[in-house]
Amino acid sequence: MDGTEGNAGQPGPAERSHRSSVSSVGAREVQLKPKHQPYKLGRQWPELLLRFTDAPDDDVAMDEPSLQFRRNVFFPKRRELQIHDEEVLRLLYEEAKGNVLAARYPCDVEDCETLGALVCRVQLGPYQPGQPTACAVREKLDSFLPAHLCKRGHGLFAALRGRGAKAGPGEQGLLNAYCKVKEAAGGDSGRGASLSTHYRAYLLKSHELPFYGCAFFHGEVDKPAQGFLHRGGRKPVVVAISLEGVHVIDSREKHVLLGLRFQELSWDHTSPEEEESVLWLEFDGDNEGTPVNRLLKIYSKQAELMSGLIEYCIELNQTSELAAPQETVSGPPSAASSLPSSAQRPQLQRQGSVVCSRLQHLSTIDYVEEGQQIKRVKPKRTTSFFSRQLSVGQGSYTVVQPADNLEQG
Repeated sequence: MDGTEGNAGQPGPAERSHRSSVSSVGAREVQLKPKHQPYKLGRQWPELLLRFTDAPDDDVAMDEPSLQFRRNVFFPKRRELQIHDEEVLRLLYEEAKGNVLAARYPCDVEDCETLGALVCRVQLGPYQPGQPTACAVREKLDSFLPAHLCKRGHGLFAALRGRGAKAGPGEQGLLNAYCKVKEAAGGDSGRGASLSTHYRAYLLKSHELPFYGCAFFHGEVDKPAQGFLHRGGRKPVVVAISLEGVHVIDSREKHVLLGLRFQELSWDHTSPEEEESVLWLEFDGDNEGTPVNRLLKIYSKQAELMSGLIEYCIELNQTSELAAPQETVSGPPSAASSLPSSAQRPQLQRQGSVVCSRLQHLSTIDYVEEGQQIKRVKPKRTTSFFSRQLSVGQGSYTVVQPADNLEQG
């Protein structure tokens, strides 16, 4: 989802912002509600553009709306496991697959191969050893793996590469994973058999990604100063916000720069009239071994919208936590409630995994007093620089203030 998606059944942060374009030209979009009539909105599209955007008249005349089915960011992952309708599972599978192939969900090679193998099973049927299967995978490799894992050589060698040539690393790993895909016990193994098992397997694997089901926003962050001239500049990022937390993803390198649960951050946004809008994220860190608060500055026109979505997700989580004990008293726990929570779910811990934070690639402000940058201090912990933070429940986020005797170097 890009930008302004919200819950169709509840008032989301998108409804509080009147600055989002409804044009289909950009990455912003309109969240339809049950009472909306798509056909009627389509006929009124030019009027909506003139009313809510500053698009030129020529663009308004040429623009056409696009109706898209997308997963609701507020729909809990545990609820997906309770779905049995194959067509609904297919729709969720198709969206997750599209995000993986487009690298909007950064994945390690091993996970891309596992997910790609399930796509092979859905599109090509059960694995059949032999050259025809390998050729079928090779011909549609970009349908199974993200583009950066499908790169092949160019020139004479690539042109002369025959059907019997050795598969590339990504291709061979995909074939190995494909042959390991398990079929449903006692079910028909033909291509026309029910695919619910494989759709569900794809979703379960996708759930391991910390940014699955997120709303995506675009922005920029400062690069760390490098070189003799201390050149920094900015790098484009995608900010992924879900019910569990916030992830900042490098748009070019396709890996996570920062991942925080809501218990680990405070936040706010600023929108000065003459300056850029900024989303601020505050979290624990250390400066040369000293505990400090770190501030990350994300430049984005969608800063206010991101701030509103973070606040709404936290409120929604707190409401769910308060309702959980009552559900437990009223009856026995269901199969879904016995599943591990997101906080207990084991995360991917591979060395150098694309889902691990890379703080060394970020330029942050380290402080122990409001607005003050430091090098070396002896701090003590107290209140946050920001007032917005998760105030209910156990959290690991703490804040830093200088002690009476500061040692700055």
